[in-house]
Amino acid sequence: MPYNSNKESTTRRVIIRKRKKRKRKRFIRLLLLVSIISIVGYTGFFIFNTYSAISNSYADGREKSNLRDQQVKVSNDPFSVLILGIEDYSDEHDRGRSDTIMVATFNPKNQTMKLVSIPRDTLVDIPGKQNQDKINHAYAFGGRDETIETVEGFLDIPIDYFAMVNFKGFQKIIDEVGGVNVEVPFSFNDIDRDWNRYYFKKGEQNLNGDEALVYARMRKKDPQGDFGRNFRQRQIVTGLVDKVASPKIITKIDNISEVVGENIETNMSIGEALAFRNKYENFNKSKIDQLEIKGEDDYMNGVYYFKPDEEEVELLKVELKKHLELLSEDASGTSEDSTESDDTKEDAELQ
Repeated sequence: MPYNSNKESTTRRVIIRKRKKRKRKRFIRLLLLVSIISIVGYTGFFIFNTYSAISNSYADGREKSNLRDQQVKVSNDPFSVLILGIEDYSDEHDRGRSDTIMVATFNPKNQTMKLVSIPRDTLVDIPGKQNQDKINHAYAFGGRDETIETVEGFLDIPIDYFAMVNFKGFQKIIDEVGGVNVEVPFSFNDIDRDWNRYYFKKGEQNLNGDEALVYARMRKKDPQGDFGRNFRQRQIVTGLVDKVASPKIITKIDNISEVVGENIETNMSIGEALAFRNKYENFNKSKIDQLEIKGEDDYMNGVYYFKPDEEEVELLKVELKKHLELLSEDASGTSEDSTESDDTKEDAELQ
């Protein structure tokens, strides 16, 4: 049989091409594998850092409210959060003051939130005190726990979680998310503690951390006094919610978690926070219902107090209890709560 050099040459070229193709496939698989390992490794490192940073914010000492039979689950149950903005005077003999007091209630069925501001000068009963006093004094008297008990007694609802943030942390968080957008109700200017002056013009404005703190704290130049101040504080909170809910925030989550770990104290665990994020994945500021406590100014011995309207407070209690599902939606009073017997509930529904 004659030798066919052309056929042999063609066969060699085919074999060489197949070998090169296999090498390229192996190289591509190797490159893909290395990429996956790198991504997983970075993600693991990222998650570990974030987890470690946020873990620093966890505070022991209060697993559930005394008004609950058992601890709530954020993925299934309505729950409440007490938000405290603390002014730290850096004095070992002074705990500081709870300059901002808000209560947020969450309902998982419709993924809604109700946010109510409690004016810091509100006249209330403080546990262990014979006479009524300003609600922000509760923190000075007994810190976080006494403040929680005071708020629970005032609103007659369980406080399931708390989040305490100092002013420095407040400013840093606002800066990390790129500022917050607010609708300034009127033009004004004010100074911070270092006598730096800030200007706010009526209309939409993006505020950085320093500006947001001045904006939230100003009271004397507001024609509505504490009501206006509380409104602006709720604006900041809802603006922050809007920024945190944005998909773009994922690129900044490492820095934000570090700031949170250093400046916020809360009894919500990492697992609960993740469960909340999964349950309320579509949550945004449009689902926040802002509430306020109505009342009147009062002076006793030359000292200013805010005296809440008792009837309005009772209506607020009912609204919050319904949102927490401690009252049925058709209930009109505060006497029929979730801890009562079935017979009592049935009687209430028949009335």
